[in-house]
Amino acid sequence: MSSKILLSHIFIDCKNPQNLRAFYHRLTGLEKRTMYDLPGLVASENLMLLFNTCEVDYIPPVWPEETGKQQKQMHLDFAVENLESAVEEAVRLGAVKAPDQYGGNLWVTLFDPEGHPFCLGVEG
Repeated sequence: MSSKILLSHIFIDCKNPQNLRAFYHRLTGLEKRTMYDLPGLVASENLMLLFNTCEVDYIPPVWPEETGKQQKQMHLDFAVENLESAVEEAVRLGAVKAPDQYGGNLWVTLFDPEGHPFCLGVEG
């Protein structure tokens, strides 16, 4: 490939962008920033998470996926030092632990306050 392509933004559709940014800010400590008039978080030097309202009514995804239901399009994974305490903190901040778990002692799937699945997993 002749040109360098960098991932620079991930847009997360949601009903309440300010509230969802606040949740992920409290969970991760990532720096708050606004870009394109959207609330965002700086994930790294070249990557921002941006929280965006939908042009239609937001419908939370169903996980695990079910035929005929709103499917997840992607999910975020976060590496943590202590899985048990990270899950407890996420739940305290408003996440819900998914009833179905497939990560054993390596990761836990949760839902953010708007129903997006995300995972917390042990580092390395």
